Amino acid sequence: MVSLSFSADAPAALDADALVFALSGAADDLTLTGPASALDAATGGALLGALRAVRAQAKVGTVTTLPPLPGIGAARLLAVGVGAETGLESLRRAAGAGVRAAGAGRVVVALAGDDAEADAVAEGALLGAYQFDTYRSEPRPSSSEVVVTGSAGSDARIHRATVVTEAIAWTRDHVNTPPGDLWPAMLADNAAALAGPHGIEVEILDEVALKAAAFGGILGVGAGSVRPPRLVRLAWRHPDATRTIAFVGKGITFDSGGLSIKPAKAMEWMKADMAGAAAVIAAISAIARLNLPINITAWAPLAENMPSGTATRPGDVLRMYGGKTVEVLNTDAEGRLVLGDALVRAGEEKPDAIVDVATLTGAQLVALGARVSAIMTNDDDFGAEVRRAADDAGEAMWPMPLPPELRASMDTDIADIANIGDRSGGMLVAGLFLAEFVPAGTPWVHLDIAGPSYNDGKPYGYTPSGGTGVAVRTLVRLAELSAT
Repeated sequence: MVSLSFSADAPAALDADALVFALSGAADDLTLTGPASALDAATGGALLGALRAVRAQAKVGTVTTLPPLPGIGAARLLAVGVGAETGLESLRRAAGAGVRAAGAGRVVVALAGDDAEADAVAEGALLGAYQFDTYRSEPRPSSSEVVVTGSAGSDARIHRATVVTEAIAWTRDHVNTPPGDLWPAMLADNAAALAGPHGIEVEILDEVALKAAAFGGILGVGAGSVRPPRLVRLAWRHPDATRTIAFVGKGITFDSGGLSIKPAKAMEWMKADMAGAAAVIAAISAIARLNLPINITAWAPLAENMPSGTATRPGDVLRMYGGKTVEVLNTDAEGRLVLGDALVRAGEEKPDAIVDVATLTGAQLVALGARVSAIMTNDDDFGAEVRRAADDAGEAMWPMPLPPELRASMDTDIADIANIGDRSGGMLVAGLFLAEFVPAGTPWVHLDIAGPSYNDGKPYGYTPSGGTGVAVRTLVRLAELSAT
């Protein structure tokens, strides 16, 4: 656990194991601005001179380490390149990169000039301190304390930053956990353990209850595994709430593709296919801990998609919850099946709006890459609301259409709809499939987080390798905006 505090004291006067500050400008014209200019003044210009002497780089995310200098109390100095970037998100990223590079001990982060910047820096610093060492024989050094300068802070601001980043860490931990150690029942139990202490209603349907209620999509996807599926329902109720939003998260604890089996390489990170479920579970927990005056339900359909003699076959027809039938032409298009069941069930409670979060399609990676999630919606106003929440939170999301002409590609003579359609525009086809299960007249947003949910490259900014915890901040911010 990393402790957080704010300080209005001059950063040069604070004792620390490491001090993080920003470096901008071109290689031949390095600049220290904001809090960093005061650091340079405290050393009589020696700080900027030392950075120039070692040919420090101001490229975004680059970290240059210097030994202590007279006039500054920190044992090590870390200059984080910010290039020409400005804004709160650039500060989050710089703080994350600096704290990760700082390693163990007390880290002072001198990047903020006002309260809003300090809040962003605090969030980025805590996210950058994250490490997943559960399976390492020797844990890596990690920061124990982060001090953000430039603001006196408050207990409420410390609480918010801590709650949100702990929710993201919970999501990252679960995405990173090997699939052999995290199956549907285990994830359901962990959700209950996280949510229950914070006044959240918890309901878990096991395979017997799912069969009795005819959740054909969830049961069909989980049919090939010896580890049966679950449906988790969490509900946060506030006496002052005037709005109810349902969150629905895809929770495939491992996706082999089923009988339509994936190539071996494509399975290497399929432990991350439950990232949407983890995000909505963590988000509702954070919303409850922040005591936001809004009603939230979170639905997590959980299954393991495995090949076996009992697995759903291509050509089988599933009767979904609510009665709609689906011809399964590809068992690797399974996320939309569990989400279909959960969307119908969530809609029965008549929320004012629904947001689903899913690692749904490889087509998302093709269209938007590994760092930008897709937003699809049946209601432009609600879509804009979610987009604003994402922008405020610093999570990159881009609106994508739901072209009605693509719906016909899922027509079938056998059932009401097939689970795949045109390969071209596959992300949009998947969104159109989900739209079939959203109650008429209910504003709905679908977030495809397939690429951004898992970083299979090197860390950058506050983003580690592995699980990222994407969408948690957006959902919490949406709840905050909806509660005002």
